[in-house]
Amino acid sequence: MKTSRTWHYGLVAEWWANFNTDGPEIDYFGRWVADGQPALDAGCGTGRLLLPWLRRGYDVDGSDVSADMLALCRERARAEGLEPTLLEQPLHELDPPRRYRTIVVCGALGLATTREEDQQALERMRDCLESNGTFLIDVQVPWADPGRWRRWLPEARAELPSPWPEEDWRRTAADGSEYQLTGRTVAVDPLDQSQIVEMRARKWVDGELVASEEHALSVRDYFRDELLLMLERAGFADVDVRGDYTDDPPSPDHEFLVYIART
Repeated sequence: MKTSRTWHYGLVAEWWANFNTDGPEIDYFGRWVADGQPALDAGCGTGRLLLPWLRRGYDVDGSDVSADMLALCRERARAEGLEPTLLEQPLHELDPPRRYRTIVVCGALGLATTREEDQQALERMRDCLESNGTFLIDVQVPWADPGRWRRWLPEARAELPSPWPEEDWRRTAADGSEYQLTGRTVAVDPLDQSQIVEMRARKWVDGELVASEEHALSVRDYFRDELLLMLERAGFADVDVRGDYTDDPPSPDHEFLVYIART
């Protein structure tokens, strides 16, 4: 199956703008941004982290590979009288017009990229930091989702592709339109630590289905020591790992690991 650069286009981007608007990452990463400006939200999407930081008066830019996500981010920002600098660039080709004291990557590593591109992305972001800059990135541990983790097993891989969920649940946006976003796993490659995931997005206006889209892409997992080696290879030093969005040391029970690295 052909995969796209990312699935965050069209209706999926609209879903993100309408419903993916909060989370502990905003304040957790935000305190680092507050103490280290200018900053870059790399993989900013529709502005889940970026817009709250702009409201607080932080000097922060955004970048993303999806023009649709950036357009929605800009639209939401302008509705509040904000004019952020937004760059349409993939992480492995990042080339901003200035350098930053802090770069944050939240939920963007390993999406529709090769392993080589992910390594290049870390190296590019290292080059985009000022001396004594700070780089922060979060990665979900592979076993956080038991169903997804099980698909690494031969008997589970033989059952793929998974069926589409049958539930007809919907969420209502501020303008009254309704959206549905569902996903399924198509294939898993344990050696590559990757899977192909399909997303289906639908939109209703006044009860009538007006649009339906499907997007597929690869999602790659990284383990702790593997990513530590990649950060070291990229030229980072003094890497600290924390569990979830706390200051706790990582444990097998945490679902996310946050890596804090310095130039």
